[in-house]
Amino acid sequence: MSDTNELRTLYRQLLQAWNDRKASAMAECFSSDGVMIGFDGSLAEGNAAIGDHLAPIFADHPTAAFVAIIRSMRRFGSGGILVADVGMVPPGDTEINPAANARQTMVAGERSGRWQVELFQNTPAALHWDEEGRRALSAELNAALAERGPLPV
Repeated sequence: MSDTNELRTLYRQLLQAWNDRKASAMAECFSSDGVMIGFDGSLAEGNAAIGDHLAPIFADHPTAAFVAIIRSMRRFGSGGILVADVGMVPPGDTEINPAANARQTMVAGERSGRWQVELFQNTPAALHWDEEGRRALSAELNAALAERGPLPV
């Protein structure tokens, strides 16, 4: 495997679980003491708490699917960091909702031969003082969605 293939594979599993609306599958991507910081700043610590946090969201809300563009990946020691830009495609729509664009950071590590998320943060990409950048990011995410669908390559 390449130096970063494990990061890409784990990130893809994480987003696939979100897009499939499967709280338990998403929680399984995290270590037992992993941390998830949501778009709204919500915090869940530990994979059990992450599953408990996500279950009612998926049960009560028609969540949008992520489309992602991985911007960088790097390894360090037995772990790594992945940074991506994401958009969200509301159910029934064919384009992203620009107001939901975000930057995601995933810090992951290998424990007992298995890669797990240690920290996942989803930060709004509001780009308040960069209207051109906001439009360009949305256009790039819509192009990625049209070209390959909602998951990272």
